[in-house]
Amino acid sequence: MKRSNIVTIAMSSLPPPRLLPPAIYSMDSSVLDREDIQRLQSLMPTEEELCLIKEAKAQNPHSTLALAELCLLTLGEIPHLNTRLQLWAFALDYDSLEREIAEPLFHLKLAMEQLAASQTFRCILATVLAIGNFLNGCKARGFELSYLGKLSYVRDTHSRQPLLHHVCVLLLQLYPQSSDLYSDITAVTKAGKFDYSLVQSNLTQLEALCKASWEQLKILDKADDKKKGGKLEKRRGGGNEALAPEGSIRHRLPQILKECEEKLKVLRAVHRRVINRFHSFLLFLGYSRAMVRDTKAEDFCKTISNFSLEYRTTRQVILMQREREKQRSGTESPGPNTPAARRKRQQTPTQENEEQCRLEEVLSTPDSTSRLDVTLPRNRRRMTDIKGPFSRKMKW
Repeated sequence: MKRSNIVTIAMSSLPPPRLLPPAIYSMDSSVLDREDIQRLQSLMPTEEELCLIKEAKAQNPHSTLALAELCLLTLGEIPHLNTRLQLWAFALDYDSLEREIAEPLFHLKLAMEQLAASQTFRCILATVLAIGNFLNGCKARGFELSYLGKLSYVRDTHSRQPLLHHVCVLLLQLYPQSSDLYSDITAVTKAGKFDYSLVQSNLTQLEALCKASWEQLKILDKADDKKKGGKLEKRRGGGNEALAPEGSIRHRLPQILKECEEKLKVLRAVHRRVINRFHSFLLFLGYSRAMVRDTKAEDFCKTISNFSLEYRTTRQVILMQREREKQRSGTESPGPNTPAARRKRQQTPTQENEEQCRLEEVLSTPDSTSRLDVTLPRNRRRMTDIKGPFSRKMKW
């Protein structure tokens, strides 16, 4: 009963059982789509089920079969049903299977081109290398790119800002035309979402499916040749392959498989060249050959993508802080040496400038007219009379 319910539910989305054999023989996609083929593959009748249905029909010849039993019996009368459905599914699925392999390779190729053409990425690498050489007191020619992910965790001892913050500040000063990097390497982000070891296995599996399809086609051709000469099969409609339209998938299967075979040769060559180019790109970046063998393309792209996202976020924070400072100081900020700037500094002196002015005033005043000041002694001989140290240190 459970099996009967499953078949009945599946048949609610399929055409009537009498329309299934012609559509399967000619592989007519206008009658059965890809989902229908998948449903039929799940409804494949077993030999035991067919025997039980035939026995029940022989015992009760005048009773009609239920929908589930009629469907299974109809499917069981189609020779090489599983082979036909597999061939049909391969012909329909090839484009999507090929796209699952070609798309990651395209994004990886484009990612390498974007990284090589990005001037901002070059400036970042040069800046990080210069900072690392300065901090370590060495003259290294390069560094491992995985260190880019650690720039957010290294902080200075004075302002507690991460090293990435200082890299952004330096780039904004030295290279004001630099970009946020993340928008320049969109393909790197996309390439980091694929598993390239799975891409290689999918390519191998697709080649095996294409090879198996040729064998399945030979089996069907032999079965069809036998059917054309059998009177019994002609009377039952088994020769529907000969009546299939010329443009149907069944007639175009040899051509389809030949095209798939040619495309797979090209796809295999593209895969080999893209992976070799990626290894050469790592060598260009300074990786050793041992590191190149152990570095996965998706891990490399994820490292660069995550760093570019952190860099863009830090850069935006710095630019927003500068914008707020400009809004506080006014819409127009005068230059440092203009008269307006000098007047502004005279009107609103800082504490350091105020102390310097007071010191200059004291030094320029004669001793006879000097005023009493609690911070400076009036006479050198009375230094011992002043209790305690000076209140503050003055800058000369």
